[in-house]
Amino acid sequence: MYQPLADELRPKTLDQVVGQRHILGERGILRRMIEGGGVPNMIFYGPSGIGKTTVAEIAAARIHRPFYRLNATTASLADIKAITADVGTLLAPEGVVLYLDEIQYFNKKQQQSLLEFMENGKLTLIASTTENPYFYVYNAVLSRSTVFEFKPLSPEEVLPVVRRGIQRMGEKGQVEVCCEEGVAEYIARSCGGDVRKALNAVEALFAAHALDLGQVTLTLEEAQAVAQRSANRYDRDGDSHYDILSAFQKSIRGSDPDAAVHYLARLLEAGDLISPCRRLMVIASEDIGLAYPQAVSVVKACVDSANMLGLPEARLPLAQAAIFLATAPKSNSAILAMEGALADLRAGNGGEVPTNLRDAHYDGAAKLGHGQGYRYAHDYPHHYVKQQYLPDTLKDRVYYQYGENKTEQTAKRYWDLIKGEG
Repeated sequence: MYQPLADELRPKTLDQVVGQRHILGERGILRRMIEGGGVPNMIFYGPSGIGKTTVAEIAAARIHRPFYRLNATTASLADIKAITADVGTLLAPEGVVLYLDEIQYFNKKQQQSLLEFMENGKLTLIASTTENPYFYVYNAVLSRSTVFEFKPLSPEEVLPVVRRGIQRMGEKGQVEVCCEEGVAEYIARSCGGDVRKALNAVEALFAAHALDLGQVTLTLEEAQAVAQRSANRYDRDGDSHYDILSAFQKSIRGSDPDAAVHYLARLLEAGDLISPCRRLMVIASEDIGLAYPQAVSVVKACVDSANMLGLPEARLPLAQAAIFLATAPKSNSAILAMEGALADLRAGNGGEVPTNLRDAHYDGAAKLGHGQGYRYAHDYPHHYVKQQYLPDTLKDRVYYQYGENKTEQTAKRYWDLIKGEG
């Protein structure tokens, strides 16, 4: 019977698990909990192929209770009821352990069906998810569970597994294996920290040599073919999408053009054109703002050009925009002013529009006093006259503070002189 290489090499002990030293190291908290046998309800959070299921199975084996496994993508409420029906019976007098893979696919009712048994300890839940549990798992389940984050593996951590996989495939096929220099390293590097993906690539390599007898030579060109683009961990609807977008904006804000281009490349390599275009337009106003007001029009031109060209050519104007914004002077004075104004409104500090500023272009406005006393700024020297524009309740409020950049400081000096404040 066929057994995938990744399953065949699945670790049986915590010492065999690759990576996750922050929780499975010698004094790691999760290791101590599992070895002590006092395993609570847990949620394992992290990308695919990094050991969540393996650690769950090892943990379950320490509890010595009936072990059930469900995948939330296919399981139903009836499956849960069938498992909980055994709780307290001769089949499971001390309760059960349920490993629930991809818990984010369970709806609220399905998740809530576990609560009663989690509460009294008759069901120990070990769930895994590739999505942020604080967004996808309901609070009632979260409050009864301990969340552990599993991190992607480094190429150095994956490399020994790849080499072991190559050795095992050679033994199974009873062939002598020769590898060109860099084959194992390339697979380890290109899998994006996913051991399963790396071992699948190893299997694919050997499948291409299924008819070779006696000796198999694995080439770097073949490794590049089976592992192509696999290092780019990306899901438009998942955490990685927002993490990359966040890193993209923060890199530009931090004036690092190299990092900006890196994260832009990750977005475009995944075929996502819309997200970086929208984010670049946001950055032009949020992070560059009044330090370089023309940035909006420059970026808009680049974004329009990118959308007209489409991928792959769109990468050129978008790279231009990203580097332009990363190396431009920065100011967040506009967004701070807006946030200050919104904070007042949300706190109920609005107030009436001053009478002299109200619309006076209709019959009867004069009888209401609307527009009376308004002074037309263009009738005065330098097109400025001092008068109150904010509502009475906010008349002394200052939302906009000039940024410490050349453009805004030039404007400040001008208005300080005009307003007699210089």
